[in-house]
Amino acid sequence: MNPVRGILLKVCAIALFSVMASFIKATADHVPPGQAVFFRSFFALIVILVWLAQRGDLATGLKVNNGLGHFWRGFIGTTAMALNFAALGLLPLPEVTAIGFTAPLLTVIFAAMFLGETVRLFRLSAVGIGLIGVLIVLWPRLTIFGETDPYTAATLGVMFVLGSAVFRALAQVHIRKLVQTDQTSAIVFYFSLTATGLSLFTIPFGWVMPTAQEWMLLIGAGLIGGLAQILLTSCYRYAPASVVAPFDYAAMLFALLIGYVWFDEVPTGYMLVGAAIVIFAGVMIIWRERQLGLKRGARKNLTPQG
Repeated sequence: MNPVRGILLKVCAIALFSVMASFIKATADHVPPGQAVFFRSFFALIVILVWLAQRGDLATGLKVNNGLGHFWRGFIGTTAMALNFAALGLLPLPEVTAIGFTAPLLTVIFAAMFLGETVRLFRLSAVGIGLIGVLIVLWPRLTIFGETDPYTAATLGVMFVLGSAVFRALAQVHIRKLVQTDQTSAIVFYFSLTATGLSLFTIPFGWVMPTAQEWMLLIGAGLIGGLAQILLTSCYRYAPASVVAPFDYAAMLFALLIGYVWFDEVPTGYMLVGAAIVIFAGVMIIWRERQLGLKRGARKNLTPQG
């Protein structure tokens, strides 16, 4: 285990996923979510194959020891992706990101439930603080005193992101299991392959011919998403899911910046206050993990006279 390396890989993956999401959002008014899933998955395969070739692992990197596990990981991950892409067409990018913070919170809980990972009070407290921050960000939509129609597109978007968060958390826990039997390359490749195949079932629901700009954005989303998926899957080899999950909070910074610069989405006071709280929660996790790492190292270096 190397928690620092796992955390760095996770942050890099989140940054790339934020860029990918902005590409998908830019096409969401015209391109259906299922079609976007196809581009995201199919072109990710190119990145994965190049990665395998560079490692000299093309012949053995795709060996499967748990075929059924790969299928369910692909099915769960594809469902999460499709719901998230649908939400990007209905909500501002920072809001999709904020609601999506439910996923790392659920991952901490699922990791304890299904993987037996130890999650102590300090980390649970930090996760709780992060959840408060998410609720503050969403308060204008959650308040019962507003005049918002509960059946508006925005409300539907919130439901899509919440559903996506559940499936994302399950997928992350499932990855933690798969890395115990299969290589990272196989996990990433067969996820993209499964998602590509499943996305074709959405053709009857209305695919469109993308414009030249949309072609570039969709292909770019696939290439960037493939690289991000490799980094995300790799991070679980170096740190438990409950350690790296809170670093999804870094996505708020990227979403605020991209939303403001690209989509003219000006953050509200609720958004800024909530973002500050979730960032603080992430810093708490970083500090705690550093302290625990120092204590572990000190114990290892103690002599019998220590």
